[in-house]
Amino acid sequence: MSEDDLFVEATGETVGEAKWAALRELERLRPGLDKAAVRFEVVSEGERGLLGVGFAPARVVATLGDVPEQDVPADEGELAADVRGLIELITGELGISCRITVTEDDDGIVVSCTGGDLGGLIGRHGQTIDAVQYIANAIVNRGREERVDVTVDAAGYRERRRVTLEQLAVRSAQQAIDNGRPVELEPMTAVERKVVHLRLKEFDGVETTSEGTEPNRYVVVFPA
Repeated sequence: MSEDDLFVEATGETVGEAKWAALRELERLRPGLDKAAVRFEVVSEGERGLLGVGFAPARVVATLGDVPEQDVPADEGELAADVRGLIELITGELGISCRITVTEDDDGIVVSCTGGDLGGLIGRHGQTIDAVQYIANAIVNRGREERVDVTVDAAGYRERRRVTLEQLAVRSAQQAIDNGRPVELEPMTAVERKVVHLRLKEFDGVETTSEGTEPNRYVVVFPA
């Protein structure tokens, strides 16, 4: 470690949470840092203990050397910055180098990852990016009274997924009409379910509803 290095020590219930806490502290000390370049040393992986007795938190040391800073919008809010830090941490752990853009509006937060080979981030049938999105939503909404939807996109995958979902919605609606029975779709995120509901809102002869509990909540299409 050189004299110019900046380092912090942080704790958490898991190593991942400890790393995220360390990154947030580094971000406060040096705004706009390249989080993918931060080096971590795991001091302790923590210990839960028997029946919650003897709990010891995970502990890590995060070190930041002289690295180039990323372009971060000057008006980026605290929540958007936290989400950016989280996604940068995850992509860094996956070994994926990409540019991250975060936008925030009334519908929630959208994280767009571009550049490089993003196949590893998307995963087979979108399983990896869906998992990243689920983790982001779980962390961001923990302890919040009002839910904020976080959408994670990579190389335009979500738009391609939207087209696929709309085609699935139409086929399922026609199947429900032809057979006179409800059709249950696969579990989806709230954002994906919204795509199906909106596509079939004006589709004559069917109605839709969401059933089940997160993260296995799904859409049911049934004859009107």
